[in-house]
Amino acid sequence: MKVLVTGGGGYIGSIVVEELLTNGYQVSVLDNLQQGHRSAVLPPANFIKAELADKATLENIFYTGKFDAVMHLAAETVIEFSISDPKRYFNNNIVNGLTLLDMMIKYDVKKLVFSSSAATYGEPRSIPITENHPKNPINSYGESKLMFERILDWYGRAYGLEHVSMRYFNAAGASEKLGEDHKPETHLIPNVLKAALLPDQIVSIFGEDYPTIDGSCVRDYVHVRDIAQAHILALINMKDVRGKAFNLGSGHGYTVKEIVSEVRRITGKPIRVETKPRRTGDPAILLASRERAIKELKWQPKYTDLDIIIESAWEWMCKHPQGYDV
Repeated sequence: MKVLVTGGGGYIGSIVVEELLTNGYQVSVLDNLQQGHRSAVLPPANFIKAELADKATLENIFYTGKFDAVMHLAAETVIEFSISDPKRYFNNNIVNGLTLLDMMIKYDVKKLVFSSSAATYGEPRSIPITENHPKNPINSYGESKLMFERILDWYGRAYGLEHVSMRYFNAAGASEKLGEDHKPETHLIPNVLKAALLPDQIVSIFGEDYPTIDGSCVRDYVHVRDIAQAHILALINMKDVRGKAFNLGSGHGYTVKEIVSEVRRITGKPIRVETKPRRTGDPAILLASRERAIKELKWQPKYTDLDIIIESAWEWMCKHPQGYDV
């Protein structure tokens, strides 16, 4: 099967590509490298540097590619811009996404696995969060993901597009070859690991008066390799699960302070921390129900222990202290 992966040079996308290659798929990667890395695209994947907004190039890619399916992970994801510059999100995540969908329909590529987000839910009304939880995004990132899920539903009805949406909670960890390298880095685990690697780094804890075990926020961390495996299962089981969305989480939460403590234990390094006021829109607890994915996708996460997640990320960071730059 020939699969096009958009955003395949990014953190999750590159490891999705790695898993596809391991499982015998023929893979092409489309990435503009705004947030992705060329060296994160493993051979023998075919790499194409291009913009989704470039219709002429995209048409040529589909005309020559003869794809059977698309995994769409290309998106604007830096949350800090989601309030200050929403047009950036809607242009990249909706307008460019529509260009991709229209090209798929034109060239009769009718299978899509979409990279969505737990940000579609907004402030949780109940814990754990199921896929049927009310959707009320609190930023343009989550809104754009939810809008695209709704667009997919209409494209399924009108054009026969088979699609599955994957709502990630907090992707973390690394494979042996690939890891997390964002600039700027906004995710907790790599930032705490950087503080272990670089003594001058300080980890900010935003709020310590939440109704949790130690006052800091609780989040659900899922290994990126388990996320990648879920994408393949979605493709394999597309006929049975088409039109559905699946949470990808661990079903277990850890506070910010617990993450810091675990990194200290695993690395043997001191971690400098500072407490800051709560950030607007930060829920006390975000925890996924993953029962639908386990039951319907037959998803069996292999790397569920927090130790494994942190150790894999730490090993990769120690080998690549400057990320993919060297």
